[in-house]
Amino acid sequence: FLVGALQLLPPAKLGPHYLRKMAAYARARAAEGCYPRLTWPMWRHIACGKLQLARDLAWLYFEVFDSLAERTAEERLERADKLSNDTQQSHPQKQRNPKLSIDTLQFLLFLYIQQLNKISLRTSLIGEEWPSPRAKSQSANLTGKSTCENKNWDDYTHQAFVQNHLLDLLELLLDPDQLTASSHSTHSSLVSLEAVRALSFLIEGTVNKTRTVHPLHELALWQPLHAKNGYSKITRTFSFPKLEAWLRACLTGSPFGTSACLKSGKKLAWAQQVEGTTKRAKIACNAHMVPEVHRMVVMSQVYKQTLAKSSDTLVGAHVKIHRCNESFIYLLSPLRSVTIEKCRNSTFVLGPVQTAIHLHSCDNVQVIGICHRLSLSSTTGCTFNILTPTHPLILLGNQAVTFAPYHTHYPMLEDHMARTGLATVPNYWDSPMLVCKENSDASVFRLLPPTEFYTFVIPFEMEGDTTETPGGLPLAYQKALSQREQKIQVWQKTVKEAGLTKDQRKQFQVLVENKFYEWLIHTGHRQQLDSLVPPVAGAKQAAG
Repeated sequence: FLVGALQLLPPAKLGPHYLRKMAAYARARAAEGCYPRLTWPMWRHIACGKLQLARDLAWLYFEVFDSLAERTAEERLERADKLSNDTQQSHPQKQRNPKLSIDTLQFLLFLYIQQLNKISLRTSLIGEEWPSPRAKSQSANLTGKSTCENKNWDDYTHQAFVQNHLLDLLELLLDPDQLTASSHSTHSSLVSLEAVRALSFLIEGTVNKTRTVHPLHELALWQPLHAKNGYSKITRTFSFPKLEAWLRACLTGSPFGTSACLKSGKKLAWAQQVEGTTKRAKIACNAHMVPEVHRMVVMSQVYKQTLAKSSDTLVGAHVKIHRCNESFIYLLSPLRSVTIEKCRNSTFVLGPVQTAIHLHSCDNVQVIGICHRLSLSSTTGCTFNILTPTHPLILLGNQAVTFAPYHTHYPMLEDHMARTGLATVPNYWDSPMLVCKENSDASVFRLLPPTEFYTFVIPFEMEGDTTETPGGLPLAYQKALSQREQKIQVWQKTVKEAGLTKDQRKQFQVLVENKFYEWLIHTGHRQQLDSLVPPVAGAKQAAG
C-alpha cells in the first residue's frame, strides 16, 4: 500500500467487475502466456484491447508491479544492466521485453488495490464514511492533525480496505467455474493453495503474536489452524466460507505501520528547537522493534533548520516527511521509500531510494535524489534533480515543475546505490509521463536550461570512495559548467593583471565580500550556512 498503490484515480475499467472478467480470460488462455504467469504482450492485449487503457498506462501498472518483486540488490543491478544493454533505442516502447512476465493472480490483487485512492462521493459529501469502521488516526499524535488524507500511509485505511473488500479479493483468485451466474462464490467453493499463496502478496502475520513474520500461506498451512480455515490435505484446498471467516477474525492493522510507529516508536532528537518559535520538530522511528523490511521513520515540523543524518536507523526505511518549512534536510543512507507532504521552501537531499519518492501538496521544494520512481501531485514551483530508470509521474494538480539532472555526490553514494540495486542507466530524468488528462498541456513542467544549472555540494565529511556525480552530467549541462569555469578564470586573470595597489586590493576584496553577503541573504543560503556552524566551538560537523 505504501509504494504499490499509485496515488491517482484508477480507470473505471480496473473495477471489480472487469477484473473478474480479466481473471476468467487469463485462465482460459493459459497456453498463450496469460496464466499462471502473465507476459507483457498478453497484458498489453488485455489492457489496451479489453480494458481500453492507454499503452503507457498499461506499461506503468505492469512495471510498478514488477518492481515490487523481492529481489536482491545484485539481481536488481543485473536487471538494470540487461535493460540498458538490450534497449539502446531512445523510444520507450522499444524497451519492453516481450519475455518479461509476472504472477497473474498477484497482479490481479495489485490492480484491485489501486481502488485505495478512489474517491467516495459519500465521503466527499459528509467528510467521513458512516458508520466509521475505524477510530481516529493515531498519527494525530505526531502531526497534530490526522494524516488519513494520504491513504497510502494510513494503516487504518489499509485494514478497512481489506476487510471491506475481502470477498472480492478472494473471488478474484477463484477458478471462474466456481462462481455462480451472479458472479459470487457459493458455500461449496474451494480455494486453491496457489490462490492463498497469491494472497500473501497483501497479508502476512504471526503465530501467537511472536516477532517472526510469516507469509499468509505458511500460516494457513500450520496444522492447528486447519480446522478453522478449512484446509484439506487430500485436495490441497481451503473451504471458501471457513477461509473467509478465519481471515476476518484474525485480520488486524499492521503493527509496523505509521500509527504504531507514532504510538510506540522511539522519539528521536535529531533536530533542535529554533529560538523564538513554538514549533518543535517531531521525529519517530520503529527500527528498534520491527524487522528491517518494515523499518519506518516519520519526521514532522522541522522548521528553519539543517538536519543531516547517515545512520543504520535510516537504512532500508520508509521515510515520511511532513510539514517541514524553510529547512535543509540531508538523509544520506540507502532508503526504501520517501513521501514528502505539505512542505514549503525546503531542500531535501536523499540517499538512493529503492522504490519511490512521492511528493504531495508541496510548494517551492527542491528534491535531490536517485530513485526507482518519482511521482508528484498538487505541487507548485518544485525542482527535481534526479536520476531514475523510470519516467517521472506527473499526477493531478501540479504547476511550474522543473526537472534537472542529478548533480551531486557524497563519499558513500555508489555503495548505497549498489545496496538498493540502482544503476546510472537508463536515466529518464528528462522524460516525465503526464498521467492525468488535465496534464495534457506540457507547460506543467520544464527542463532546467543549462544556463541556470549549478552543481550541488553536500557539506559533510564521510568515509567512502565516491568523488564525482554517478554517471556524469548530460553534455549540454557539462558544457555550461565548463563555460562558466572559463569565465571565472578570465575574471581572475583580469583582476590579477589589473595592477591594483595594496589598498585598492583591500577595497576590492571588501566590495566583493559585501556583494557576496547580499547574495547569500537574497537567495536564502545565509540561513543554511549559519545552521552548519557547529554548536560547540571547534567541533567537526559531520553527517553521523
